[in-house]
Amino acid sequence: MAKKPASTANTPAAPQRRRRGFEAASGLLNTQIRKVGEARGFAVSRLLTHWPEIAGAELAACCRPVKVSYGRGGLGATLTLLTTGAAGPMLQMRLPALREKVNACYGYNAIARIALTQTAPTGFAEGQAEFTPAPKPAPKAPDPHVMHQAKAVADGVHDDGLRAALERLAGNVLSKAANNKGHH
Repeated sequence: MAKKPASTANTPAAPQRRRRGFEAASGLLNTQIRKVGEARGFAVSRLLTHWPEIAGAELAACCRPVKVSYGRGGLGATLTLLTTGAAGPMLQMRLPALREKVNACYGYNAIARIALTQTAPTGFAEGQAEFTPAPKPAPKAPDPHVMHQAKAVADGVHDDGLRAALERLAGNVLSKAANNKGHH
C-alpha cells in the first residue's frame, strides 16, 4: 500500500465540504437573520419574517416592526412599529388586538407595549421599504365610437389573434388621441 504523504505547513489544507446534501435556503440564512433580528431586539425572528401572517394583511400593509426594546427589569418589552402618519390613528385603536397576536407568536406575554413611529413611507433608513400601495381604480369603459373605429381598422386581418391585438392597439391609440384633443 502506498503511504499518504505527510502534510507540511506550506501546503494549503483542502476545503471542508458539507455532506448533508441539499438544504433549504431558509436554513442557510437562519443564522444571519437571527443575528440581525437580535441586534434590533427581536428574540423571535418569525416576527420579522412572517409579519403579514401575524398582524394580518390589512395591518401589515400600513405598518412594520422596527425594533423591540427591553426595560431595566427585563420584563415587558416595547415593540416599535413604523407607520405612515395617516395610518397612525387607525392603528392606535387596534394596538391591543395586535399586541395579543404578537404575544401569541412569542408564546408568552413578552410585549407589554407597542409604540408607533410615524413617518413618510420612505422616511428613516430602516423604514425605506415602501408600504403596500392603494389599489388602482377599475379602468373606465371604452367609448363605443372609438371601439367601432378600431374594429374598422383591423377588419381586413384574417388571423383572429392578430385582429384582436390590432383592435386593442387601435382602440388605445384612438382613445388617447381623443383624450388629448379634449384636454387642449
